[in-house]
Amino acid sequence: MTQQEAIMTQETVMPEIAAEDRLRADLYDFLAAILARSPGQDMLTKTAGLSGDATPMGEAVSALARVAKVSTPAGVEREFNALFIGLGRGELLPYASYYLTGFLNEKPLAGLRRDMAARGMTRAQNVYEPEDNIASLMEMMAGLIRGRFGKPATLSDQQAFFGKHIGPWAGHFFTDLEAATHSVLYASVGAVGRVFMEIEAQGFRMSGA
Repeated sequence: MTQQEAIMTQETVMPEIAAEDRLRADLYDFLAAILARSPGQDMLTKTAGLSGDATPMGEAVSALARVAKVSTPAGVEREFNALFIGLGRGELLPYASYYLTGFLNEKPLAGLRRDMAARGMTRAQNVYEPEDNIASLMEMMAGLIRGRFGKPATLSDQQAFFGKHIGPWAGHFFTDLEAATHSVLYASVGAVGRVFMEIEAQGFRMSGA
């Protein structure tokens, strides 16, 4: 994946949201950033400073922090390139269309573009990556929670977007990322993402939204 800011919006002042939703949005934004581009030293340092508790998510975050402490920008860049860029293609193809149909630029992408338009989301002019890549979808979900595209999305709208564009495949992608041959730091990113997707899916089911 190329360096990108996947979403543009006219909103400049974020509405206040609940603390729990702010934490969810923060994690979506973190995953978006680290999956969109290879992290530099500043992001590695911040990631190394994270700490978690004894929950599955806390343990995944702590493991990621430990790996980040011994990672270098150059090493992670080589890892990122092998995973997502490669010679012709990387080890993984992190797109909804590919995971759901086996091909790129298929119906899942068309459906996503319709839903983006309905919610006032547009791709940045300097971004050429298909919108259904995992980094962009993480950023979109954070934006819906925070209210980057108008008012914060209702829980039912968040659930609808997640259920259609993220839930059916993102957990599989993060599991693949954990196990990928070239994953070192990104194996821990995969663990965080996998656990987070499980928590989100369970939360939406319990909410009855």
